[in-house]
Amino acid sequence: MTGWTWQYEGYDPAGERLRESLCTLGNGYFATRGTLPECGAGPFHYPGTYVAGCYNRLTSLVAGHQVQNEDMVNLPNWLPLRFRPAGERWLTPDTGTVLAHDQVLHLSAGLLERRTRYGLRTGGTLTVRQLRLVHMADPHMAALRTEFTADGFTGELEVEAALDGGVSNAGVPRYHDLDGRHLVHVHSGDAAADTVWLRCRTRTSDIRIGLAARLTAGAPVTARHTFPRALQRVSLLLTPGRTVTVDKTVALHTSRDPAISDPLDAALDRVAAAPGFDALLRTHLTAWSQLWRRARLDVPGEAGRVLRLHLFHVLQTLSPHTEDLDVGVPARGLHGEAYRGHVFWDELFVLPYLNLHFPEVSRALLRYRHRRLERACAAARAIGRRGALYPWQSGSDGREETQELHLNPRSGRWLPDHTRLQWHVGSAVAYNVWQYCEASGDAEFLHTKGAEMLLQIARFWADSATYDKSLGRHRIRGVVGPDEYHDAYPGARRPGLDDNAYTNVTAAWVLARTLEVLRALPEPRRRELAERTGLDDGELVRWDEVSHTLHVPFHDAVISQFDGYGDLTELDWDGYRERYGDIRRLDRILEAEGDSVNRYQASKQADVLMLGYLFAPRELQEIFARLGHRLDEETWRRTVDHYLARTSHGSTLSSVVHGWVLARARRAEAWTFCLEALRGDIADVQGGTTGEGIHLGAMAGTLDVVQRGLPGLETRDGALWLDPVVPPELSYGFAVHYRGHWGVRLRLGYGVLEIEVPASGRSPIDVRLPDRSVCVRPGETCRLPLETGHTVTSGA
Repeated sequence: MTGWTWQYEGYDPAGERLRESLCTLGNGYFATRGTLPECGAGPFHYPGTYVAGCYNRLTSLVAGHQVQNEDMVNLPNWLPLRFRPAGERWLTPDTGTVLAHDQVLHLSAGLLERRTRYGLRTGGTLTVRQLRLVHMADPHMAALRTEFTADGFTGELEVEAALDGGVSNAGVPRYHDLDGRHLVHVHSGDAAADTVWLRCRTRTSDIRIGLAARLTAGAPVTARHTFPRALQRVSLLLTPGRTVTVDKTVALHTSRDPAISDPLDAALDRVAAAPGFDALLRTHLTAWSQLWRRARLDVPGEAGRVLRLHLFHVLQTLSPHTEDLDVGVPARGLHGEAYRGHVFWDELFVLPYLNLHFPEVSRALLRYRHRRLERACAAARAIGRRGALYPWQSGSDGREETQELHLNPRSGRWLPDHTRLQWHVGSAVAYNVWQYCEASGDAEFLHTKGAEMLLQIARFWADSATYDKSLGRHRIRGVVGPDEYHDAYPGARRPGLDDNAYTNVTAAWVLARTLEVLRALPEPRRRELAERTGLDDGELVRWDEVSHTLHVPFHDAVISQFDGYGDLTELDWDGYRERYGDIRRLDRILEAEGDSVNRYQASKQADVLMLGYLFAPRELQEIFARLGHRLDEETWRRTVDHYLARTSHGSTLSSVVHGWVLARARRAEAWTFCLEALRGDIADVQGGTTGEGIHLGAMAGTLDVVQRGLPGLETRDGALWLDPVVPPELSYGFAVHYRGHWGVRLRLGYGVLEIEVPASGRSPIDVRLPDRSVCVRPGETCRLPLETGHTVTSGA
């Protein structure tokens, strides 16, 4: 493998689903898993094609309950292409004799290459080489080139290509009790001698889907239709040493697309006008080249190779094409059906990276949240609150999509799911609004849609806070924090915890920031906003009071995860590791034993420590000071040590956060956690979950550790702030898009920081470090020896 390829050698049935996720190709509009085209859904393979934002809702009977679930729909499979010597059975790696097999994912080109050599029963061999692309320039196009080469064999090869509408959502075993039949009204036909089509619609959301496929083989192509598939067949004459090529070109549209009348007509028009594979490849490569320039990342060694893989999958899920879509950040990408394709808080780990490369994509993702602001306000009203309560899991229309029951695969029991009480997702939305506007300088968004979201989120927190006379503080009760293990007090009849530190501290930050934004609004805009929302000065006074008095519990001189956390039992960590080995999902282990993780000081992932991820040390100290607490370095160090010893890392996000926090608190251990975060999906550390879809937040989080975490990069007050803590073993560089400056390059080594600003007509960039400030003009390169404080600036 090279730094720009991801390669698998040999055929490994047990590892195929993992490979299929990591070899997914996409363009931000749709993505297709890396399944071999001749293999259908089964124990080892799971073909899947997913269009961003294409959801459908079904009702299932689960454990005696009628439950509704909305899923990102597995659309008709465009991949199928199978082959066989005339009169023999179809060849697949599971049924034929595989003499050699390898897959190579070309990251720089957005191409999946596959090569398999089959041994034939009649003697001789057949080598199959394929190149696959999901077009990055035209988001509705995909293509598959297949090359057949015979050795020691002369004869007829039958090839069958298909568009398969007989698919369902069946990619996650623990969802098998749920109805996954989302597609209805499947019809197919042929439009020309070399072109077939398939159309269908989703059962309840009534999204119409149209696909068209053109097959080019240098021989006559015949079509036939066997419900629910459109089939094309061609016979090829193979002779030893001569390569025969078959190209399959596909167009995909849905009724959610702009500027079309009918998705099938649009697909047929597009595939008819599409050039051949070579021309498609050229424009595809150009589009990927432009993406890589904008997201330049120069990290050496294996860490750099994995980071490029992570960046590749982020760009395939959220590309510049996302700007035109009404979609959020799917937690598992467009790579599989885990989490049902829902939008969680993972944008908290994704947008900070996108802000500095593709701000137009960040803005589009925030508009997804703004379009669902009224739905969030309705959710707040439903529980008797003012403001906006964003859902923990969101889908098509912004209602709460969190399941009411979840399956513990270890015990086989369906259990109540209380994660909808993670109200802190609203703070994540507010944080992303603020970070985007700071990085982009987009005052127009901040003063309009951004201010509207901030106001309603702040209003919800202020209305959720109740005053406790005995404490002299405001409290937020009945919530669940990011940790997720704890959803109730031991033996409690009702779910929820009081004064989750992360929830309360971020709520205080939202209130303070919103007051700041409202004060800075142009007076006419402020008056309009106040009139439309009923905002008055009395409400602002309460917000200010609550932002100073929200309760943050402590125990043993460390910040408590929630009120009463210090009273919980200590877990026998060594004993459980000895008995079970991998205890990442400690909650499932304890429940299967008849116990509950609610009884213990044990966390799935960072909760309190998330505060150190979101806020630089100085800002976190200022927030605590506003709340009446002194957060010195010793208190934070004790807090980090306390939770580090009590976290099972049951989420791929956990290593990202711990690596980030330890870069400031215990630098010697930080890179260990960063490397663990890099392994998360490629090693499938969660034990089978990556095959159900990659963990997009964790992938983007590793990129952001390198981009913001280790350099200490902040965008605030109209300046770039840097406070590097680069490990001695790492020297690297990257480029950012900052306030209209394209391709600002930063390079960090041990003891040196270099900043290069491309020539342009824009204003200089104000760069601030803990001990100095410099101004870097377009066309200049600034070198900052970090130990001496000496600055050297030169012209480009």
